[in-house]
Amino acid sequence: MRTPHQTVSRPSAAHRSSRGNFVDTVNTPGTPPLPVSFGEAFRYWLKLGFISFGGPAGQIAMMHQELVERRRWISERRFLHALNYCMLLPGPEATQLAVYIGWMMHRTPGGIIAGVLFVLPSLFLLILLTWIYLAFGNLPVVAGILYGIKPAVTAIVVFAAYRIGSRALKNGVLWAMAAAAFVAIFAFDVPFPAIVLAAALIGYLGGQLAPEKFKAGGGHGAADKHFGPALIDDDTPPPSWVRFSWGRLIGYSAIGLALWAGAMALLMAQGGWTGVLTQMGWFFTKAALLTFGGAYAVLPYVYQGGVETYGWLTGPQMIDGLALGETTPGPLIMVVAFVGFVGGWTKQVFGPEALALAGIAGGCVAAFFTFLPSFLFILIGGPLVEATHGEIRFTAPLTGITAAVVGVVINLAVFFAWHVLWPQGTQGSPFAGPFEWFSALIGLAAAIALFRYKVGIMPVIGACAAVGLGYTLLA
Repeated sequence: MRTPHQTVSRPSAAHRSSRGNFVDTVNTPGTPPLPVSFGEAFRYWLKLGFISFGGPAGQIAMMHQELVERRRWISERRFLHALNYCMLLPGPEATQLAVYIGWMMHRTPGGIIAGVLFVLPSLFLLILLTWIYLAFGNLPVVAGILYGIKPAVTAIVVFAAYRIGSRALKNGVLWAMAAAAFVAIFAFDVPFPAIVLAAALIGYLGGQLAPEKFKAGGGHGAADKHFGPALIDDDTPPPSWVRFSWGRLIGYSAIGLALWAGAMALLMAQGGWTGVLTQMGWFFTKAALLTFGGAYAVLPYVYQGGVETYGWLTGPQMIDGLALGETTPGPLIMVVAFVGFVGGWTKQVFGPEALALAGIAGGCVAAFFTFLPSFLFILIGGPLVEATHGEIRFTAPLTGITAAVVGVVINLAVFFAWHVLWPQGTQGSPFAGPFEWFSALIGLAAAIALFRYKVGIMPVIGACAAVGLGYTLLA
């Protein structure tokens, strides 16, 4: 029996065009797809890094359509099992899913390449946009564009909550868990890790007492569809690198700790423990380890630390950063690079004559310490997870967590709407200043376009940016 994870250097001659070039063919339903070479996978992950707009929900949907439905590199059930594990982890679930699938197909190098190519384009683009924002942000053109994008971002977050919820909340129990999570974080400021732990516990108990309520196993639908034989199918025997090994676990843990400690040592040599970059490294390490539920759940934590604790940027700048993050491909949590860039620039890490260099350093530090744990979580925990697919005792807690995440994302939407519609509001006086009625109209139009007419995220952002620019120039 051919091992589906084996690779070949090139497809057969039947897959050449008349000019002798290799073509990207759609697999014929009912027939197993050809093995995938490392080079072909490299090209796909590179392409995904430049076109993965739409936030985590859109990126996961894009990977599902391409890898499950079209190319059939992985089956629906195995894709959802990997996704459920990534939903459980702190950090960006779309990035972790790419690492997971790359690792399953081409060992550790495949996972590293998939993750790196998924995040690098967005890091470069966001650093460039942040420099433009800080250097020329006071120009009416830039301010007008951001004025239109901000309410669009709020509508996009609401739409993301809807997309996750429509797949995750399959019964009244899960709806109740989502509502309870929203009330807990909105009204009582319950820490998000506590909400996740409570949801996981409820999911675990529910899986034992009422398994039919938690059998979906995550927020992206039950694995009830079949698109034909896949390279990594439901019953594919696990290759050697997918099996658990204590030596591999210890080795990867040691390498990850060495990379983290080495980077922190360099930062401390530059500015000491209280230096801006060192504190960024420590803060974003905590953000990567303590914030569960993906990008939308991480943002409130990053806002609290970056704005209120360290003063690296202001509240309105944080929303501007999310607006820029929505306009670039890659993981939405790459907004941490914006926070790091603005913090390095604002604090003049390398002096007033090297603001751009300080910003680049801050952005790279934020990205490195945010994404390093994501790779380690997959390379260390993946073998354990692969031994559990299909087991309700593992999937039920994930179903509970995903339901809770829906409530947290809705809370984030309320948070953004407040800052957009009452930009002068504060915690003590939340509705101070005039109501931004035109921003409300832009947000409403964006929501109608997304919900009613199924317009893509990028056209919505582009149209709202144009409207905001026209309004500010004419006002």
